[in-house]
Amino acid sequence: MSAQRSETQQSDGAGLRFGSGYCTVRSEDAPLLTGRGRFTDDLDISGQAHAAFVRATVAHAVIRKVDTASAMKMPGVIAAITGYDLAADNIGDIPPVASLNGRDGKPMFQATMPVLVTERVRYVGEAIAVVVAETADQARDAAEMVEFEFDPLVAAPDVERAMAQDAPPIWRSAPGNIALDWEDGDVAAVDAAFARAAHVERVRLIDTRLAPSAMEPRAAIASFDAQSGRYTLIAPTQGVAVVRKVLAEGVFKIPASQIRILTHDVGGGFGMKVQAYSDYAALLYAARRVRRPVKWCATRLESFLTDTHGRDGVLEAELALDASGKFLGLRARTCVGIGAYTTMFAAIFSTTNTKNCLSSVYVIPAIHLGVKMVLTNAAPLGPYRGAGRPEAIYLIERLIDKAAKAMDIDRATLRRRNLIPASAMPYKTPNGPIYDSGEFRRILEMAQELSDWKGFSKRRRTSQRNGKLRGIGIGCFLEVAGGILDETVDLRFEADGKVALRTGAQAMGQGHLSTFVPLVARRLGIDPQAVRLVEGDSDEVPAGTPSVASRSIMMAGSATTIACDQAIEKGRRGAAHALEADAKDIEFADGFFRVAGTDRMVSILDLAARMREPGTPEDLAGGLDNVAKFVSPQMSFPNGCHICEVEIDPETGVIDVVAYTAVDDVGNVLHETIVEGQIHGGIAQGIGQVLGEQVVYGDDGQLLTASFMDYVMPRAGDLPPMAVQLHTVPCRTNPLGAKGAGESGVAGSLPSAVNAVLDALAVRGVSHLDLPMTPQRVWSALQQVCVPKISSDTDFGF
Repeated sequence: MSAQRSETQQSDGAGLRFGSGYCTVRSEDAPLLTGRGRFTDDLDISGQAHAAFVRATVAHAVIRKVDTASAMKMPGVIAAITGYDLAADNIGDIPPVASLNGRDGKPMFQATMPVLVTERVRYVGEAIAVVVAETADQARDAAEMVEFEFDPLVAAPDVERAMAQDAPPIWRSAPGNIALDWEDGDVAAVDAAFARAAHVERVRLIDTRLAPSAMEPRAAIASFDAQSGRYTLIAPTQGVAVVRKVLAEGVFKIPASQIRILTHDVGGGFGMKVQAYSDYAALLYAARRVRRPVKWCATRLESFLTDTHGRDGVLEAELALDASGKFLGLRARTCVGIGAYTTMFAAIFSTTNTKNCLSSVYVIPAIHLGVKMVLTNAAPLGPYRGAGRPEAIYLIERLIDKAAKAMDIDRATLRRRNLIPASAMPYKTPNGPIYDSGEFRRILEMAQELSDWKGFSKRRRTSQRNGKLRGIGIGCFLEVAGGILDETVDLRFEADGKVALRTGAQAMGQGHLSTFVPLVARRLGIDPQAVRLVEGDSDEVPAGTPSVASRSIMMAGSATTIACDQAIEKGRRGAAHALEADAKDIEFADGFFRVAGTDRMVSILDLAARMREPGTPEDLAGGLDNVAKFVSPQMSFPNGCHICEVEIDPETGVIDVVAYTAVDDVGNVLHETIVEGQIHGGIAQGIGQVLGEQVVYGDDGQLLTASFMDYVMPRAGDLPPMAVQLHTVPCRTNPLGAKGAGESGVAGSLPSAVNAVLDALAVRGVSHLDLPMTPQRVWSALQQVCVPKISSDTDFGF
């Protein structure tokens, strides 16, 4: 993809663009495309054994017996470990990292994850035991011999069933299966807005549960050094520091320094690989027990069963408008099916991520949100590309389309009438965030022009003549990026003449070599070949936040800029000493310190080497090495407008996405190809949710979509050529002016694709369709056959 001609255009030209242009090539692709990547399952350690997990085959049950005797008699078996073994050794559970208080200050119920379950199974696939053997095949064969006896319980695998009056309790300490009942906003202001509204629009939407489906399944190699008492885990993570912290403090109850986490190449994460999984803890314990390295790689079935899933909610909202179509207030309620346990960041993506996006690009004077985190007999829910943000945009954009139709106002006009003007920046929203920048009206206009919005009627008539239904949909959006708003990097000028940047951010396909390395090289005026990027080693990188929330460039990139500037500033003093001049006469440009008005100069790399030599003044000790921390005063706000165009065959219900336009403001662009790829990927995942992706559990909690024969992934043929244009409005709250690009594609594609499909179906009287919009559902709706969906009279108790 990177070597192909990009269709991306950039407007205004005022932004910062490193390496941008049609022929920009990603730096990391060659080894990955020629089989020279170093993924976890590619690695082996001398003397390693292999592991296989025994997993629950029922969704809800009381465990009566776990017997490993037969497994221990199988060829090659070294150990068979159960949760009772772990309990005897005081091994703890995996706790959430974030927790919030709910209404009236009630704390969130923390359903911590057992490493190996002992008392009650709560979802199909939950680990009961782990078998270690000489080979992977021997471990798998022996795992099948572990005897598991249980008393089955009624399962509640989805939100509706878990919140029903007669629902089985999944946790005794969580009445009604509610882990958190949370709210935000001014109830009185919202009620007053609705009281004076000329029109109130309502929607109720299903946010389907999704499987992240990374190309690389989870894998791990665990080892234990008995002499030092130190653990090492090699695994594909999205950040080594948080995984180490959770495993050390929560599970093994040891200092974090006693565990080393190594992450090499990562074949996709999408939020799923941020979690410290119980599998990893079990493998570390097994390595300690057998005194050998232990290797494991998930099968694709295990991935479907046990990787954290995404989305999964029932979304309800009401929008109050005056007679002219101006927005007065928004009231939203969401019930998020978080699965059987609270993952590390469940409290964040279920609540504040949605809350922070509810104003989107619009003036909405009053906003209130209520959220219930609902425990279900399903795999734990984790962050998935967008992580609560697309849900907010989906609600708002559907409300606007429905209100436009009900009030007989053009849908683009209704949006334009309520957009926050650029002159209002910085703009404080009623839901909390303060937008530093944005040109939302201009972006809408650009998207309409690029998509040939005015020519749609002609294209629709052509489709009608061909027996097809054609629709077009808008999705304006704004999301928040940054997450935890501080980040530290370590910049070192090393003995081999290279500059090493150490960061806790983790590459997993988003192109860190293509962005961080040129950033350092440009800032210091050196050859990119002289820059080394160090990630994925908890012994080497600073403790920081993993690569989530579209934050790597915004946060770690900004910290990198500060580190480079600090090195240059210290270098002025070092150059003054080396060149026997006054520091105020030292200039820096193109990698050289120069005495102003003379030809006396020294390169920054040579100076760094000199400053390591004996005799360097004490105030210059340490050379140019430094650790820099960036603290952002606010999140950043990527935004844009996407327009999707679809054609539907009414005879089959098949949807073809025939055109797609994206105009995005991601702030300053460091690498155009990387940004384009991020937008394309997000669009594909959003369209995937619309067209077919859905994790489905049966009434008994059995996973019915446990392979790619049942789970409908989007294919290349499902996606049209994409017209992508970047409209740069630099962020004002970080030194790079970057806003983040990793997740905005989903925020734009989900609502624009849904709006396009419903626009096409509207001519046949279809006004609502739940996700996913599969051919069967579309055809059934056109035949006016009832499409199964969650009952509209279910009371979620807000």
